[in-house]
Amino acid sequence: MLDIKRVIASAPRKPEQAELRPLTTPWSEQAAAGKGRAGLHPHPQFARAGFELLDGWWDYAIVDADSAAQAWRDAAPPNAWDGCILVPFSPEAPLSGAERQLQPDELLWYRRPFAVPDGMDVEGGRRLVVHFEAVDYACACYVNRVRVGEHVGGYLPFAFDVTDALVSGENELSICVWDPSDAGVQLRGKQRLKRGGIWYTAQSGIWQSVWLEAVPEARIERLAVDASVEGRLTLRAVVRGAAVDGGELTVRVFDEGAEVARASAAPAADGTCEPILDVARPHRWSTDDPHLYDLELTYGSDRVTSYCAFRTVSVEADEHGARRLFLNHEPLFLRGVLDQGYWPDGLMTAPSDEALAFDVRSMKDLGFNLLRKHIKVESDRWYYHCDRLGMLVWQDMVSGGAAPSPWHSSYKPTFFRGSWGRYADDDPRHFPGLASDSAAFRAEWTEACEDTVRYLGNHPSIVTWVLFNEAWGQFDARRAVERVRAIDPSRPVDAVSGWYDQACGDFLSVHNYFRPLEVYRDEARPARAFVISEFGGSSCHLADHSSLATSYGYAACPDPASFRDAVHKTLAQADALEAEGLAGYVYTQLSDVEEETNGLLTYDRRVNKLADPAEEDAR
Repeated sequence: MLDIKRVIASAPRKPEQAELRPLTTPWSEQAAAGKGRAGLHPHPQFARAGFELLDGWWDYAIVDADSAAQAWRDAAPPNAWDGCILVPFSPEAPLSGAERQLQPDELLWYRRPFAVPDGMDVEGGRRLVVHFEAVDYACACYVNRVRVGEHVGGYLPFAFDVTDALVSGENELSICVWDPSDAGVQLRGKQRLKRGGIWYTAQSGIWQSVWLEAVPEARIERLAVDASVEGRLTLRAVVRGAAVDGGELTVRVFDEGAEVARASAAPAADGTCEPILDVARPHRWSTDDPHLYDLELTYGSDRVTSYCAFRTVSVEADEHGARRLFLNHEPLFLRGVLDQGYWPDGLMTAPSDEALAFDVRSMKDLGFNLLRKHIKVESDRWYYHCDRLGMLVWQDMVSGGAAPSPWHSSYKPTFFRGSWGRYADDDPRHFPGLASDSAAFRAEWTEACEDTVRYLGNHPSIVTWVLFNEAWGQFDARRAVERVRAIDPSRPVDAVSGWYDQACGDFLSVHNYFRPLEVYRDEARPARAFVISEFGGSSCHLADHSSLATSYGYAACPDPASFRDAVHKTLAQADALEAEGLAGYVYTQLSDVEEETNGLLTYDRRVNKLADPAEEDAR
């Protein structure tokens, strides 16, 4: 029952390096003026009152380097600068003002002056910290030519204490970046130096906000929140230093401004504090009623605000014995959309905070309750919008390793469904076929996976961790599931999305673009919930809103009307499978991306291709 026409139409082809047509989003002008994130804290779940964004115009230079893979750690700064770049947009993004592609044998330098902001006096034991939300891929950081630290990894935040390198008056912050893109084996998601089809423009350097924060010597370092649907709130905070005016961590819980619980806990020898609070008759968080509680934590003079939600997620059998995702002990059918998180003006960086919220609201308005964040870790504020708007999230880990094998990652599983459960990913002989034969990649993936779970674990919107996608970089999924569950036993795990199932995790998770939709039998014991974690992909190319004259998708529709008919028909077929045991689905995809034109929204976010024109006119 394989649809050969769809297979042929979607076959991978050699990328055509045609120039992308410039597209603007409704927020491009706001972003270019530096107002896209002004005044907004990058981390609403761990916020202090005093912070200052360093987004804006920096000097930059791209320089050739011998052995760039080693040189980035101690390279000398350039003698001349190429111009100015708008941070947080990478040099490849139109909004950056640079529009230059960093090559693997080049280094990217940034520089900007800064003064210690008013209210961030570092005397009296206070420390100044510079935060980087994401830099792709490896960087060394300097303040006043003094090296303050380095970081490797393109998707997670990091920070350096720069206090000891400060001088009075104006200071200089600079960083040196190296990014091999797909010439390396590091985690990089869907970026490629030669874009095309399902692969997108590679980007490098700073691609999320940079900001300053003054912190007390004695302070709260980290916070883990576990809020159950029954009202039990368990916190695990790590503090640093001895608080002069109070040795305990105090936590207060607020519901719409009214205090509803309070507790204190003294730190253990390792600096951990574990207060437990009970909130009577908790207002449960759900997709229809995403209720959040505010938290205030104090430790000596340090004060941090956060939030939490009371909800529980699990995979259980419904009254008919079908395994499903349960939210607050009630079965919930998942209607999801694949979300790549790319933009024509900012690439992986949304042009503004409003743009992040727009994508979430648009999918909710279309009747979806879940977004699968695909092979990317998004800015923390995106998850905040999902938390407050009631959008469930399946969070992918970022892929990497060697280039995927077309045979093992595409052709074989497409033509031979029987191969899906017959390719062991813990056999080193199979690692080359899975693009996971690099030991360095496997170590990096494991560390980044664990760090991602810890970093995002407080967000109530995240209800599933997705580990591997379509065999790319896959290895030893069973052990990976064990590691994730050891860190976070509160959420289900989708171990393998697509094919090459290893009979582990909480889902049998398949991709079905080329066969009639159906519920597959799960041979694992105990059986798991069955989800179609990718399907659909109908394409509609709108010339005025597309990056290229060519397009890529799985079934071309000549106009929006036929596109709407095709998508609604496909969604109806998937919805009908709920009665047969389908636990949910993820439709491909939220927006067009470069050559891909299978989005429900155009790449520039100016046309909702699935919306009824009459309803749009009425609005």
